[in-house]
Amino acid sequence: MRLGVLDIGSNTVHLLLVDAHPGARPVPFASHKRPLSLVQYLDGDGNITDAGQHELAEFVLEAWEFAARHKADDLLAFCTSAIREATNGPAVLARIKHETTVTLQELTGSEEASMTFFAVRRWYGWGAGPILNLDIGGGSFEMASGQDELPELATSVPLGASRLTRDWLHEDPPSAKSVKELRRYIRETLKPAVRSFDPIGRANLVAGTSKTFRSLARIAGAAPSGAGPYVKRELNAADLGIWAQRISAMKSEDRLHLPGVSEARANQLLAGALVAEAALELFAFKKVKICPWALREGLILRRLDQLVFDGPLEPAPHVGGVQRDSVQRETAQPTESLAAG
Repeated sequence: MRLGVLDIGSNTVHLLLVDAHPGARPVPFASHKRPLSLVQYLDGDGNITDAGQHELAEFVLEAWEFAARHKADDLLAFCTSAIREATNGPAVLARIKHETTVTLQELTGSEEASMTFFAVRRWYGWGAGPILNLDIGGGSFEMASGQDELPELATSVPLGASRLTRDWLHEDPPSAKSVKELRRYIRETLKPAVRSFDPIGRANLVAGTSKTFRSLARIAGAAPSGAGPYVKRELNAADLGIWAQRISAMKSEDRLHLPGVSEARANQLLAGALVAEAALELFAFKKVKICPWALREGLILRRLDQLVFDGPLEPAPHVGGVQRDSVQRETAQPTESLAAG
């Protein structure tokens, strides 16, 4: 069975096709993605501009055709904070539906955190004990913790690396004053969120998902992605602090010479490092393990679980398990078209 997940993030738009069946690990088959920072297309009122909507619609059509050409049996299409927090988010979703026939399911911050945690739990297993997962996106920062497959607490704060870079770091390299002010803002925003995790108790394992954590770990000496997903990768808080200081003095073009740093993310690497540094400090952990699975894998695994309990493919359920009737009606036809293709 071939499943597709179309992820409309804040930094990239990404279609991942995997071959999988219930009880088996999903094996990547093909991928199609494009850098698209929707945060950069926001106007003064918080609306995604017409140019940004056009770019998005163009990619969704590309992804749809890519999935059909490779005979995907099912396609899960979702969007996260970039559209969720845009002032004209509902209008953008309606336009994408009208121009492409693809319905994008909008995930809340807690749903996004929950499904990412679900993937992390499946990767590390029950033997890991209680897990805390941290995920730095372009528009938001998700945290989730618990000892079951779904977290006891999952939350999201507006500390995405792209958002913070746009709002706080206007110079290249940034001034010492702007970095200091951003550090203070990150900690003030994180402190109440971190305190809300106190009743859950301390985790045995802290995992980091997202490209930002992978890039920071690579800079600090972790194995490259080419070494495969089973190589253990960690990011130590001490190394993170050293590199955050170094990166703050570098221009974006100089950061491109660092291992694992792409052109699309070079300018926002510092903001991501400052969020990671503050999170480890406030949660009082000295290192974070880098997990190769994240939100896309969580949604795929949840979909496969649905097949075990419900039988034939149905439109993707709400993360919490409650069916959205509108999503069911609107996604049925595209799913059938894919299967036929």
